[in-house]
Amino acid sequence: MLITTTPNIEGKQIASYIGLVNGEAIIGANLVKDFFANISDIVGGRSGAYEQGLREAKSIAIKEMTDQATRLGANAIIGVDLDYQTIGGNGSMLMVSCNGTAVIVQ
Repeated sequence: MLITTTPNIEGKQIASYIGLVNGEAIIGANLVKDFFANISDIVGGRSGAYEQGLREAKSIAIKEMTDQATRLGANAIIGVDLDYQTIGGNGSMLMVSCNGTAVIVQ
């Protein structure tokens, strides 16, 4: 499955537009991650626990989107957009969503 953020794929012709596909993943930010993230914030540096969580959520969201496109008969997804948000009363959950247009390319 070809996946791109651009509206077309160089060297390929779009034979058919199938429709919008999407995927979402929500992960909880637990106390251990929060504790180590706060330490990183105090001493500087990156929060590896949150970065790993975001990578996992991104992978899950993209897989859901790709699976949906495959079920619809697509062989590519164009115009992909990834969004990251915190949700919950105190931002205790992280959400990654992605969407794009499923197409058939030749």
